[in-house]
Amino acid sequence: MDKTPADKTPAERGAPAAKKGIDAEREHRRVRGPVLIAALAVALVVLALAAAGIGQVNVPPDQVLGSIMHRLGLGIGPRPTAAQGDNALWIVRFPRVALAVLVGAALGASGAVMQGVFGNPLAEPAVIGVSWGAAVGAATVITFGLTLFGNWTIVSAAFVCGLITTLIVYAMSRAGGRTEVVTLLLTGIAINAVASALLGMLMFAAGNDALRAITTWNLGSLAGANWDAVATVAPLTAAGLVVAVGCARRLDLLSLGERTARHLGVDVERLRFTAILVIALLTSSAVAFAGVISFVGLVVPHLIRMAAGPGHRTLIPASALGGAVVLVAADVAARTAIPYQELPLGVLTALFGGPFFFWLLRRARRSSGGWA
Repeated sequence: MDKTPADKTPAERGAPAAKKGIDAEREHRRVRGPVLIAALAVALVVLALAAAGIGQVNVPPDQVLGSIMHRLGLGIGPRPTAAQGDNALWIVRFPRVALAVLVGAALGASGAVMQGVFGNPLAEPAVIGVSWGAAVGAATVITFGLTLFGNWTIVSAAFVCGLITTLIVYAMSRAGGRTEVVTLLLTGIAINAVASALLGMLMFAAGNDALRAITTWNLGSLAGANWDAVATVAPLTAAGLVVAVGCARRLDLLSLGERTARHLGVDVERLRFTAILVIALLTSSAVAFAGVISFVGLVVPHLIRMAAGPGHRTLIPASALGGAVVLVAADVAARTAIPYQELPLGVLTALFGGPFFFWLLRRARRSSGGWA
């Protein structure tokens, strides 16, 4: 027999209201996700056009857009009036902006996937050593002049070392069916220490050109961007993003717990292995040409999660777009903050990402009542 409102307990009387509130929040986030992705896409296009025109040779945005239109054969808009403006755009600026977009998208998406598959909000490729592991592989190729796979040799070495590092972190940070924060961070510290030592040995053995390249990687930079680098990174980043978005629904189910995910038909071990490959692919392709750039994969997914919720179907593409926006803006700051000099890109991202990471650590400790 149905209970009258007077017979119901306060919890039972409040249940319909709570359910309505949850449904309303879900609907709100369902609408907010596409809006956020569209807003980030528009912001990225506008920022990329502005970034391409900023530098020692300033080119107004309308002339930047006109140069693109003329290159496409449309003949629309004004062409750059500054001396060597077209050359500055197509030889220097556009490859650099394009590489910043690809690297930022790779780091943002890999951070979102890593946090999802580890079930840990503190996971990020550079923080736990994956970026440094990939950098060791790339630095080895440069130091010894290996050319086994042509232009793909550096990326291949970075991919293999990044994958090995990811597998080590994954194996050592799991205990009792879950990822422990302390073990994760300590493993990352150990791997970063070993990778730093190996990089030091490679720098000691390297010639002048290789030494400068390794130093640039340690600090992070897009100064060496060119169309060949863009052509190499673009397919790797695109493939990684496609697979990552394809794993979004299963990552959502995994967030409910491994047992629940298995009951719902998710092959958890296969999902983990796929995610590890995606993380290694995205991170290694970014590190091979831009060096170690920290905290983008940590900060951006958290900001997106605060804005649109934890659903990976929104989180992964929005994190990719957000990472691209952050890195394009950071690169503009790196090359324009000091006239005729360039700040290391990785230093800037760490300078702003570090305080956010400290806040996140304190927040996680307060919410869990301790590191366990």
